[in-house]
Amino acid sequence: MERRKFIKDSALASSLLFVPSFVKAFESVTSQQLGYKRLVIIQLAGGNDGLNTVIPFNNDIYYNARPRLAITKDIIRLNDHLGFHPSLAPLRSLFDNGEMSIINNVGYPNPVRSHFRSMDIWQTASDSNEYLQSGWLGRYLDAHGYKPYNAIEMDEQLSLAMKGEHFNGIATNDYKVLYNTAKDPFFKSVLRHYNDKHLSEHNLGYLYQTMIEARSSAKYIYEKTKVKRSQQNYPQNKFAKQLKNVAQFINSGLDTKVFYTSLGGFDTHANQPNIQKRLLTQYATSVFAFVEDLRQHKTFEDTLILTFSEFGRRVKQNAANGTDHGAANNVFIIGKKLKKAGFYNKLTSLSDLDSNGDLKYKIDFRTVYATILNRWLEADDALVLNNTYKKLSFI
Repeated sequence: MERRKFIKDSALASSLLFVPSFVKAFESVTSQQLGYKRLVIIQLAGGNDGLNTVIPFNNDIYYNARPRLAITKDIIRLNDHLGFHPSLAPLRSLFDNGEMSIINNVGYPNPVRSHFRSMDIWQTASDSNEYLQSGWLGRYLDAHGYKPYNAIEMDEQLSLAMKGEHFNGIATNDYKVLYNTAKDPFFKSVLRHYNDKHLSEHNLGYLYQTMIEARSSAKYIYEKTKVKRSQQNYPQNKFAKQLKNVAQFINSGLDTKVFYTSLGGFDTHANQPNIQKRLLTQYATSVFAFVEDLRQHKTFEDTLILTFSEFGRRVKQNAANGTDHGAANNVFIIGKKLKKAGFYNKLTSLSDLDSNGDLKYKIDFRTVYATILNRWLEADDALVLNNTYKKLSFI
């Protein structure tokens, strides 16, 4: 194959599977059989306002800081102090059934208020002054994975979280398109030329092996998933479609341990009430449909759902009827086997804020990751996170 054609056609391959640096061949990475439990991650991109999501409805400071933004009507009271935004009504049954744990005040030391940098920190599990090129889920694959389809992101591009040093997950927002892309003549050319001596001895041999794995994964996903169609009614939005596809993968018995989804638009500097209401409605109705879909197929018991946002918002409203970038936020854990459901901890004081007027973090987000890795995915959390963090008791 000519080098020019190879480079041109590689653009097609990159949409199928992100190709890592040529650092080490697949067989040089120690892997082991993964467990049967699955993790579904939901990223609320843009910095969701946690105070208007889980509302301290008996706190005068909240209302004084937000004379126009504070939620005053139809709050779904969960205890004597905190309640859901009205748009989260579909999740009330999960909370009441002990299938949701809300962890308040989650963040990290020396918080960064840049979307891109804070998201990198959350996705790589780094310190705020540390820059990593691999994500925490990618490193999970490095340590415990062996096939690209062990981790799937419902998007056209792979997030940093899913990129390891040796292994990466696979990105697709439509498994049928993924399968058809993998049938492109270019991949047949890869297979035909892979044994060429001058290529197999070159670093390009690693790229070819990666693409062969991608082609095989696309075929596996398509063949495994097409036998199980979801019968659950989902809302008509892109986020719901992501979760519907994830449910089909799970209910089909796909050997995937991590699924990554996202819902964007939460950067609410202006006109926050209408925007957040719409987005939280999409989130809650889609998650409810997703959980019901899993229940019907008896797969909810072995699925854990983590929802996070890269940071919260400032306690005080701004002049544009919105909120600016903040720090600590709440994290939702949804699952059937929670040890500590309801509110995992109390909301931190609204009268003791940091110098920027933001909530102070009390729980490092990496302790949440460490707990999930160790107690749910049965992985070596210290190896994946490059450090040892205490475990929490929500699972």
